[in-house]
Amino acid sequence: MTAKQHSNMAADSIEFECELPDPPEKVWRALTVPDLLAAWMMPNDIKPEIGSRFAFDKADAPIECVILDAEPERLLRYSWRERPAPGNTADPVTSPLDSPMDSIVTFTLDRTVSGGTHLRIVHDGFARVATPAVAGAGWRLSLNAHNPRQTIAANTPRLVLRAA
Repeated sequence: MTAKQHSNMAADSIEFECELPDPPEKVWRALTVPDLLAAWMMPNDIKPEIGSRFAFDKADAPIECVILDAEPERLLRYSWRERPAPGNTADPVTSPLDSPMDSIVTFTLDRTVSGGTHLRIVHDGFARVATPAVAGAGWRLSLNAHNPRQTIAANTPRLVLRAA
């Protein structure tokens, strides 16, 4: 599993890639079935159809999303709009995760020679707002997490696929 930033990516993008032993069908389910997605991320009402709206239920900063692209078992892209909860008056300069965060998340799945999945996650617009405070950020993906208390970047890919 590696985190990289390519020169052809936006300066505020974070990219993660990993090889999973599970086939793209199983990874796709983990990304698009609400209960499975909630098991490693947050409660949600995702429906992987272009144009559909869904939300991640995060008490301190609800996250509103729109599916921008969905090709089953290959590509999922959605907007990510995080807003402070009503009444949250944190200073966006000192608490960047409490400021508006508009970004785009893209998951690309490619079948490997062994039948597993090469998973690439790009979070465009994430680094600009979240880099100063990634330890407490929204996504808590868990791809075979060895230590659940480990501080990870908000979209470090650590996805649990057992139930998918």
